[in-house]
Amino acid sequence: MKSIFKMDERLGISLPRLQKEWEDYTKEEQQAILLKWEEIRGTIPDRIYELETIINEKQAQLGEESNFERSCQLNHDISELASIINDLWIWYRLNQHVSKAIHT
Repeated sequence: MKSIFKMDERLGISLPRLQKEWEDYTKEEQQAILLKWEEIRGTIPDRIYELETIINEKQAQLGEESNFERSCQLNHDISELASIINDLWIWYRLNQHVSKAIHT
């Protein structure tokens, strides 16, 4: 499984990196991949919550910041974190059908 799921440092979760067509995996391999993905997918809301907490901290700092350069950096950091959250939601929603496939 480690060769199929690679840690995405930016998102903070492992993502599937299939090395062959889905149909070329055995049913057992497909099932194992789906179960592992559901395990990872289940951590996405917690990861989003962590990032939202950091955003809130940075917004509070921004409200107190008088240094223009530091304000720009905080805005940049907030923007990047929001982008990561957006990507995590895409992965979470894009693969909702996976849980259905596991149970069929």
